[in-house]
Amino acid sequence: MVKEPRPGRVKTRLGRDVGMTASAWWFRHQCRRLIRRLQDPRWELILAVSPDQAGMTSRVWPGHLRRLPQGHGDLGVRMSRMFEVAPPGPKVIIGADIPGVTPALIADAFRALGQADAVFGPAPDGGYWLIGSTGGRGLPSGALQNVRWSTEHALADSRASMKGMRIAHIAQLRDVDTIADLKKTPP
Repeated sequence: MVKEPRPGRVKTRLGRDVGMTASAWWFRHQCRRLIRRLQDPRWELILAVSPDQAGMTSRVWPGHLRRLPQGHGDLGVRMSRMFEVAPPGPKVIIGADIPGVTPALIADAFRALGQADAVFGPAPDGGYWLIGSTGGRGLPSGALQNVRWSTEHALADSRASMKGMRIAHIAQLRDVDTIADLKKTPP
């Protein structure tokens, strides 16, 4: 899931620490590195873009990659929509602000889906950097609703919303929301 890297519209918490232009610059270059790193013949890389219209036509993102508009709603609504509209089969969704994501970790998530209905990649702040589902056409009704996003409860709330599903976890990674997060990130 990616947002157009516009100052004041992306990574605003980081922007309060380093300036909105610098945070947008960081996000743009982080996304480029991540997209380059994750292009792999084992899966199809699809960009879920926001804002919808600008993201679909943006020249920031590689032109050869398929794009889907995220649409409106909170993060849970938008992620649920991506699970519904993406091609059938196992799928994982990640945020673009996690420098530690590697193809090996994505492969771990797909392997976990061989034994579970869903997978999470937890973050140290109580959220998560990855969510995956075994396939079909989306998540169960009610999944990712009533989640306290951007809090230490996001992962626990998301898990609780997925009643009856076998859930696996893979490696914990840190996303970058603040200058303190950025300082803890390996180069």
